[in-house]
Amino acid sequence: MSRPKFFTPDEVSVHNTAKDIWVSFIGRVYDLTTLCEANAGDVLLKPILSSAGKDISHWFDKRTGELRTHIDSTTGCRVAYTPHGRFLHVPPGCPRSDWSNNFGRPWWKDERYCIGRLSQKTRKIKIVNMLTLEENTIEVCLEENMMEIQKRYFVYNLHAASYTWKYRGETLDMYKTLQENGISDEFENFYELNMDEDLYLPAVHLYFNDDLTEQ
Repeated sequence: MSRPKFFTPDEVSVHNTAKDIWVSFIGRVYDLTTLCEANAGDVLLKPILSSAGKDISHWFDKRTGELRTHIDSTTGCRVAYTPHGRFLHVPPGCPRSDWSNNFGRPWWKDERYCIGRLSQKTRKIKIVNMLTLEENTIEVCLEENMMEIQKRYFVYNLHAASYTWKYRGETLDMYKTLQENGISDEFENFYELNMDEDLYLPAVHLYFNDDLTEQ
């Protein structure tokens, strides 16, 4: 099975318009752009559009993945709990003739919209190109292996795959995570010492494979 793609909260947050809308909930990331385009003008899109780029896990029961519910004080029936307003595919609290339920799966259960997973934690690393001496700091997902981190670095160097990636002189296993490669996340230590972890970032060094000066 292929690995899921991981996203940082910042990556989700920039997709925050009606024509480019992502949300995350219960650890997964959804691209709802086509859903919003297909239902443009529907008032039930308003709560979704208002939450563009945000995490909406509080809309759902984390144990079941279903919408949170409550007992309606007027009818005494259990209905979806939508304090920000009823949204698309949520049935009305009372029977209504103008509500159609022929949409199939509700969007929060439709795998077509799921594009990956939200990282449980992110961290920053410094990447140093030993050929050009260029340094770049990037934010990565804790769950990503070095191959996936390399893809993030392509924005700075499209030829990153032509380099050997090392940490403290040791060649990194590109199919392992930072942690698995011995590059520990020291956030807790910095927190206990009341220090900014950005003051010291682990540096990964890139050595160009065709550089004859490197042995």
